[in-house]
Amino acid sequence: MSNRGILLGGMVLTVLAMACSGASSEGGSSSSSSGNDPGAGASSGQDGGNGGIGGGSSTNNPGGGGSTNTPGTGGDTNPDPGSTDPGSGTTDRWRPAPGTSWQIQYTGTFDPSVDVQVFDIDLFDISAQTITDLHAKGKKVICYFSAGSYENWRPDQAQFPAAALGKNLDGWPGEKWLDIRDTKVRTIMKARLDLAKQHRCDAVDPDNVDGYRQNSNFNLTAADQLSYNRFLATEAHARGMSILLKNDLDQIGDLIADFDGAVNEQCMEYDECDTLTPFISANKAVFHIEYGSSSKVNAVCPPSNALNFDTLIKNLDLDATRISCR
Repeated sequence: MSNRGILLGGMVLTVLAMACSGASSEGGSSSSSSGNDPGAGASSGQDGGNGGIGGGSSTNNPGGGGSTNTPGTGGDTNPDPGSTDPGSGTTDRWRPAPGTSWQIQYTGTFDPSVDVQVFDIDLFDISAQTITDLHAKGKKVICYFSAGSYENWRPDQAQFPAAALGKNLDGWPGEKWLDIRDTKVRTIMKARLDLAKQHRCDAVDPDNVDGYRQNSNFNLTAADQLSYNRFLATEAHARGMSILLKNDLDQIGDLIADFDGAVNEQCMEYDECDTLTPFISANKAVFHIEYGSSSKVNAVCPPSNALNFDTLIKNLDLDATRISCR
């Protein structure tokens, strides 16, 4: 989800304050329209806002020591965070399995003390040293970036050709849909994957990879989207990293063999969770987020656990606060 958690005013302030690192803009989980406000509109809730990690306080979850509250089961750490198997690239890669505990944080002061196996963080907002420190503690790291949209606060924003910039993403100033057929766009995404490899990310979480379903100003087809998403998967694997599918639920059947798991926002909110079960059947983790407070635990956690999803209830801004369903 790029993480857009912080509301628009916060996002603009962050852009001005952080210049190069900028706010993260995470895309929604849905297959239809690009509704950026979880709880409103059609089935594409955008991730919480992103003021960028490094500012603000890190709010811990209610009910548990530290920033992890796990309803229903004792503890949030699974002894096996996945597997490291030969990938299609030149090195082995980590592949997350269901039952992998995780945290996603894009805003506030980064809290590395959360007792989980995996952290999903912004590629541009977290330093390579932080990732090295997490690895030293035995953690895995997923690095987020937007692959389907242009964000005018990113350090590489000047490299995008004007012809590849489409319509604005509704509600997100400074962000535009990309023409994913453009060879320059693909070159930029290769450079972002190079950066992820340089930072030693274990996996990547590319956002907004359902532009063919959006009002992008480009007549993108389902075939265009499959080509682009497979391009991302091939390039990630060639660098020894796993890749998780965000959005594009309608093409899961075609992409299940190419992706190593999924990150989803609000499939329960939009009654889409059944579309993600092929990942579970393939022993690939579904890292699932619903937005809200502890009042949602009883409605969200039992059905999510029954699906074998790794579900968090998070604040919209994706700060350190988390409630884990297991």
